[in-house]
Amino acid sequence: MQRTLARAGFGSRRASEDLIREGRVSVNGRVALLGDRVDPSRDVVEVDGHRASVDPDLRYLALHKPTGVTTTLRDPHAKTDLGAYLPEDARVFPVGRLDRETEGLLLLTNDGELANRLLHPRHGVEKEYLAEVQGIPTKQQIGRLRRGVELEDGPARAVAAHSVARSEGKGAIRLVMAEGRKREVRRMLATVGLPVRRLIRLRVGPVRLGRLRPGERRDLTPSEVQALYQAVGL
Repeated sequence: MQRTLARAGFGSRRASEDLIREGRVSVNGRVALLGDRVDPSRDVVEVDGHRASVDPDLRYLALHKPTGVTTTLRDPHAKTDLGAYLPEDARVFPVGRLDRETEGLLLLTNDGELANRLLHPRHGVEKEYLAEVQGIPTKQQIGRLRRGVELEDGPARAVAAHSVARSEGKGAIRLVMAEGRKREVRRMLATVGLPVRRLIRLRVGPVRLGRLRPGERRDLTPSEVQALYQAVGL
């Protein structure tokens, strides 16, 4: 059991033993004991009441998708797809999409259950964006984004919207969205008279883009994976 926790990133085997001794680990709803055996591909392991990803075959990655890249694994019609940015040692899939002109955080995983829940609207997983726009955002425009605007496929609103910069006829807005319709942020901003010059996704749920440069990727930490599970009720 402690070896499984250590491999999943919960510290050394000794630290994992301490977690078990303290009663902080459960397997299939039962408090784990030292010496318990676990099948990572079948058993549900929880640490401090939150599900832990202990299956060594599951991968969770954060990628800074560059602008100009199509969010498909292989697309003969796309100038550039995700193929060049995927790991060679695991088959993973993008969680949702970013349009070709948008850059920023894209989660990659082969955990289908987690991916499906992250995408389902009922979980309302937040996505945060930084939009550089043409024009200086006014209080009225920011207010409209928060209250909601009417798009051709129905109303859309930002959970939060704030003007964060302005200079020489252009500005920047941070927006938090709870759904992810096609080109939704761009269409909302265009509707209020602030066409997008550049759009970057900074966060998906508890996971942040951080200092990843365009084209770079990293493995999520165990705490980030746990936080994603918690965000979708797993």
